[in-house]
Amino acid sequence: MKIADFLSPTDVIVDAVCADKNQALRQLAERASAALGIPANPIQTALRAREDLGSTGTGGGVAIPHARVDFVQKPYGVLMKLNRSIDFDSMDGKPVDIVFMLLLPKTPEGDQLGVLAAVSRTLRSAPVVRKMREATTSSELSEIASSQS
Repeated sequence: MKIADFLSPTDVIVDAVCADKNQALRQLAERASAALGIPANPIQTALRAREDLGSTGTGGGVAIPHARVDFVQKPYGVLMKLNRSIDFDSMDGKPVDIVFMLLLPKTPEGDQLGVLAAVSRTLRSAPVVRKMREATTSSELSEIASSQS
Protein backbone atom coordinates (compact mmCIF):
# COMPACT_ATOMS: atom_id res chain seq x y z
CA MET A 1 0.00 0.00 0.00
CA LYS A 2 1.25 3.49 -0.85
CA ILE A 3 1.00 6.53 1.39
CA ALA A 4 -0.93 8.35 -1.36
CA ASP A 5 -3.70 5.75 -0.87
CA PHE A 6 -4.57 7.12 2.58
CA LEU A 7 -3.04 10.62 2.74
CA SER A 8 -4.82 13.42 0.90
CA PRO A 9 -2.84 16.56 0.03
CA THR A 10 -5.47 18.52 1.99
CA ASP A 11 -4.48 16.60 5.14
CA VAL A 12 -0.87 17.76 5.16
CA ILE A 13 0.01 20.63 7.49
CA VAL A 14 3.23 22.66 7.55
CA ASP A 15 4.32 24.85 10.49
CA ALA A 16 1.64 23.62 12.88
CA VAL A 17 1.77 25.32 16.26
CA CYS A 18 1.47 22.87 19.16
CA ALA A 19 2.67 23.50 22.69
CA ASP A 20 2.72 19.83 23.64
CA LYS A 21 1.75 16.28 22.73
CA ASN A 22 -1.86 16.64 23.92
CA GLN A 23 -2.40 19.74 21.81
CA ALA A 24 -0.92 17.96 18.78
CA LEU A 25 -3.26 15.00 19.27
CA ARG A 26 -6.22 17.37 19.65
CA GLN A 27 -5.35 19.21 16.42
CA LEU A 28 -4.96 15.93 14.57
CA ALA A 29 -8.31 14.68 15.89
CA GLU A 30 -10.00 17.93 14.86
CA ARG A 31 -8.54 17.72 11.34
CA ALA A 32 -9.72 14.12 11.01
CA SER A 33 -13.13 15.03 12.38
CA ALA A 34 -13.60 17.76 9.78
CA ALA A 35 -12.38 15.57 6.92
CA LEU A 36 -14.29 12.42 7.87
CA GLY A 37 -17.43 14.00 9.30
CA ILE A 38 -17.16 12.18 12.61
CA PRO A 39 -16.81 13.58 16.15
CA ALA A 40 -13.32 14.64 17.28
CA ASN A 41 -13.68 13.40 20.88
CA PRO A 42 -13.67 9.64 20.13
CA ILE A 43 -10.68 10.12 17.82
CA GLN A 44 -8.73 12.05 20.44
CA THR A 45 -9.70 9.52 23.12
CA ALA A 46 -8.53 6.62 20.95
CA LEU A 47 -5.22 8.34 20.19
CA ARG A 48 -4.60 9.10 23.87
CA ALA A 49 -5.50 5.53 24.86
CA ARG A 50 -2.90 4.27 22.37
CA GLU A 51 -0.32 6.69 23.78
CA ASP A 52 -1.07 5.36 27.27
CA LEU A 53 0.11 1.93 26.07
CA GLY A 54 3.44 3.42 25.02
CA SER A 55 4.56 6.47 23.14
CA THR A 56 4.27 6.44 19.38
CA GLY A 57 7.33 8.69 19.23
CA THR A 58 9.52 6.37 17.19
CA GLY A 59 12.75 8.36 17.50
CA GLY A 60 14.65 10.76 15.32
CA GLY A 61 12.08 13.51 15.84
CA VAL A 62 9.21 11.46 14.40
CA ALA A 63 5.91 10.24 15.90
CA ILE A 64 3.24 8.00 14.37
CA PRO A 65 0.17 8.21 16.59
CA HIS A 66 -2.43 5.69 15.45
CA ALA A 67 -5.67 4.13 16.58
CA ARG A 68 -8.63 2.06 15.47
CA VAL A 69 -11.76 4.20 15.49
CA ASP A 70 -15.49 3.57 15.03
CA PHE A 71 -16.97 5.10 11.88
CA VAL A 72 -13.66 5.00 10.01
CA GLN A 73 -14.26 2.89 6.90
CA LYS A 74 -10.74 2.88 5.44
CA PRO A 75 -7.25 3.95 6.53
CA TYR A 76 -6.87 7.71 6.87
CA GLY A 77 -3.81 9.84 7.59
CA VAL A 78 -2.78 13.35 8.54
CA LEU A 79 0.83 14.50 8.22
CA MET A 80 1.89 17.44 10.34
CA LYS A 81 5.23 19.25 10.40
CA LEU A 82 5.48 21.33 13.56
CA ASN A 83 6.92 24.84 13.63
CA ARG A 84 9.01 23.72 16.63
CA SER A 85 9.75 20.38 18.24
CA ILE A 86 7.73 19.15 21.22
CA ASP A 87 8.23 16.45 23.82
CA PHE A 88 6.41 13.29 22.73
CA ASP A 89 7.89 10.84 25.27
CA SER A 90 9.81 9.32 22.36
CA MET A 91 11.85 6.16 22.70
CA ASP A 92 15.08 8.09 22.15
CA GLY A 93 14.04 10.98 24.42
CA LYS A 94 14.32 13.48 21.56
CA PRO A 95 11.58 15.99 20.76
CA VAL A 96 9.33 15.49 17.74
CA ASP A 97 8.65 17.78 14.78
CA ILE A 98 7.18 15.32 12.23
CA VAL A 99 3.87 13.68 13.21
CA PHE A 100 1.99 11.25 10.96
CA MET A 101 -1.38 10.24 12.44
CA LEU A 102 -3.14 7.12 11.19
CA LEU A 103 -6.73 6.11 11.81
CA LEU A 104 -7.83 2.59 10.96
CA PRO A 105 -11.23 0.88 10.97
CA LYS A 106 -12.15 -0.98 14.16
CA THR A 107 -12.59 -4.20 12.21
CA PRO A 108 -9.33 -5.22 10.57
CA GLU A 109 -9.75 -5.76 6.85
CA GLY A 110 -7.25 -6.12 4.07
CA ASP A 111 -3.77 -4.77 4.39
CA GLN A 112 -4.16 -2.38 7.32
CA LEU A 113 -0.88 -3.45 8.87
CA GLY A 114 0.65 -2.50 5.55
CA VAL A 115 -0.50 1.08 6.15
CA LEU A 116 1.44 1.41 9.40
CA ALA A 117 4.40 -0.41 7.84
CA ALA A 118 4.46 1.97 4.85
CA VAL A 119 4.51 5.02 7.10
CA SER A 120 7.11 3.50 9.46
CA ARG A 121 9.36 2.51 6.59
CA THR A 122 9.13 5.98 5.04
CA LEU A 123 9.78 7.83 8.29
CA ARG A 124 12.79 5.63 9.13
CA SER A 125 14.53 6.99 6.05
CA ALA A 126 16.81 9.83 7.15
CA PRO A 127 16.94 11.37 3.64
CA VAL A 128 13.12 11.42 3.39
CA VAL A 129 12.69 12.94 6.86
CA ARG A 130 15.36 15.53 6.06
CA LYS A 131 13.43 16.51 2.90
CA MET A 132 10.22 16.70 4.95
CA ARG A 133 11.90 19.06 7.39
CA GLU A 134 13.08 21.25 4.51
CA ALA A 135 9.57 21.47 2.98
CA THR A 136 8.09 24.95 3.23
CA THR A 137 4.60 24.28 1.84
CA SER A 138 1.92 21.67 2.41
CA SER A 139 2.00 20.68 -1.25
CA GLU A 140 5.76 20.14 -1.12
CA LEU A 141 5.47 18.03 2.05
CA SER A 142 2.57 16.08 0.54
CA GLU A 143 4.59 15.34 -2.59
CA ILE A 144 7.55 14.07 -0.55
CA ALA A 145 5.36 11.77 1.54
CA SER A 146 3.21 10.53 -1.34
CA SER A 147 6.15 9.73 -3.58
CA GLN A 148 7.18 7.04 -1.10
CA SER A 149 5.72 3.53 -1.18
